[in-house]
Formats: sequence, C-alpha cells, structure tokens
Amino acid sequence: MSQIEAVLIALRRVIRATDLHSKHLAKTTGLTAPQIMLLQAIRDKGQASIGELANDISLSQATVTSIMDRLEKRELVYRQRSQEDKRKVHAHLTEAAHEVLKTAPLPLQDHFTREFLNLKEWEQSMIISALQRVAEMMDAQDIDASPVLDVGTLDRVDALETMDTPQETPAQ
Repeated sequence: MSQIEAVLIALRRVIRATDLHSKHLAKTTGLTAPQIMLLQAIRDKGQASIGELANDISLSQATVTSIMDRLEKRELVYRQRSQEDKRKVHAHLTEAAHEVLKTAPLPLQDHFTREFLNLKEWEQSMIISALQRVAEMMDAQDIDASPVLDVGTLDRVDALETMDTPQETPAQ
C-alpha cells in the first residue's frame, strides 16, 4: 500500500467513525451530537442565555438558536425571560430532556478528548500540526467548523427524519 493510500484510508476511517457515531446517536436518542451538547450545556449551566450557551459549546448564536427551536418543538427545552434583565432569555431543560440525557451515549468528541489528553504534549502538538496541514491540503482551512464530531449541518432537521435518506458529508 502506498503512503497516499494509507493517508486516504485513515481519513476515510475518521469520516466513517464520525458518520457511524452520528447514526448511533440518532437511533438511540433521536438527537444529533450538537443537540446533545446543547442539552448538556444547559444542564451544566443551570440557567443560561443563548449567547452564553453558544460560547460554551463553540457554535454561533444563530446555530444555537436554530437547535433550540428544534429542541423546543420536541418539548425538550423551553425559554424564559430573565427576571433580573428582561432583555435576556434563558434556556431550561424539561423533565423529558433530563431523561434523554440519562441514557444518551457520549458524543464522539468526549471519547476522543479523553484519549487525546492521555497523549504526551509533543504527540498532541504533532497531531494538531498534521491535521491542520491536511485541512490546508484539502483547501478546508477557511471552512467554519466547531469542535463537534458530527456529519451534516449542525442545525439540521431532526436526525430521525433524515436517517434513511443518504446524506452528503460536507467538508466541515
């Protein structure tokens, strides 16, 4: 096997692992990784504004608002105007969301994070450098991306609705 084949196979495995985990999340919870991350952030923060949540999970405020809309339709979250500052709206979990989070598998990036943190600092730096170079080689260095290992758009329609439909994997 040539070196280029080895690289392409490794990249394909990363993409495939991400895809399989996304499908597993959708099948077991009916949610996407970003939706689960948002629910976890709301749970961990207690009472938080959309802007605070967006900052915590490294997504844009517009994306978080879109995800919130979908979660609200599913009656997993609700929004309530702040009593102290009427300009702010806080997100809250419903009891159904607490139940979902009890059984939801961890997002793939949580497993990756644990493994990555077990590496020596020089190994971490080498991986970061190599992946940044790969992104440049694929002309992907300017693509807006968040630290979420998931396929598809971050604010897509409910995962279960699209599970049986073939999805194109964007370069994000």
